Amino acid sequence: MSSICRTKPVEGLRLLNRVLTTSTPYIHRSDRSIATVAFEEVRSSPEKPYDFTAFIFHGLLGSSRNWRSFSRSLASSLSADGVNWRMILVDLRNHGNSAKIEDFVPPHDMENAAKDVANLVNSKGWDWPDVVIGHSMGGKVALQYLESCSRGVYGQSARLPKQLWVLDSVPGKVNPEDSNREVEKVMQTLQSLPSSIPSRKWLVNHMLKLGFSKALSEWLGSNLEKSGDSMTWNFNIEAAAEMFDSYREKDYWPLLEHPPKGTEIAIVRAEKSDRWDPETVQKLESIASNGTGGSEGKMSYHLLPNSGHWVHVENPKGFLKL
Repeated sequence: MSSICRTKPVEGLRLLNRVLTTSTPYIHRSDRSIATVAFEEVRSSPEKPYDFTAFIFHGLLGSSRNWRSFSRSLASSLSADGVNWRMILVDLRNHGNSAKIEDFVPPHDMENAAKDVANLVNSKGWDWPDVVIGHSMGGKVALQYLESCSRGVYGQSARLPKQLWVLDSVPGKVNPEDSNREVEKVMQTLQSLPSSIPSRKWLVNHMLKLGFSKALSEWLGSNLEKSGDSMTWNFNIEAAAEMFDSYREKDYWPLLEHPPKGTEIAIVRAEKSDRWDPETVQKLESIASNGTGGSEGKMSYHLLPNSGHWVHVENPKGFLKL
């Protein structure tokens, strides 16, 4: 089973126990005076130089803060090896603090969302990330980042990540007819609401009346920010809808079948997720079992038990062990 880049093996139980005893990692917010995506930085030992870097991409209508808790645990567990990891939690364009930035060039699609990340690396003068992790829509942004990087789109200095983790994100085209269309219903509902919302309580009650679950309604409410006497979204709903359309249309099966040499693509499916059809699962299992050519990278497939789509919330310990 794949594990995030390590220098020494760590036993599962000892690793999980260390998570509970290691000090809280450092969090740094980006300087948003530069027209690049906003981010947060998490390190287990901020006073020490970091050895490796992992970038983490959230999903549709999410933000970097969704991944703070898990990133702290991951950074802490990896520090048990005596290795200092830096986690860069990215706010994708039109989401989180990046929604306040107006200089992103359209179209709002997977290609440009991935290019934003390359622009961030270049603008900060950073080394290229060793590992890239993407959840849901962020998984396809991660795949696009790898594809563009392998084709030289980001320049000769760009270095491929050693590992790319794609979390509960279907790699091929997404047919709305093959799903329960909940995401589409949410997007349509949010686009029909006024730009200013009276309160979180009003929104939650409104979504509940429309038949959405309490958990989803409250999560959407957490994306509201105070603005005068009312509240506004911390995402750009119209531009996010464009990104969702691009997410559904993009097909990365060829990349999984022929990953670039030096990179392993790890696909994680949540056991209780409703986003996977039998044909897609069978295709993933086939690619993983048959392997790729010696001149290419690797692709692995993993099932996360006892978890729905929100892998870092529903089974964080199981995901951390994976």
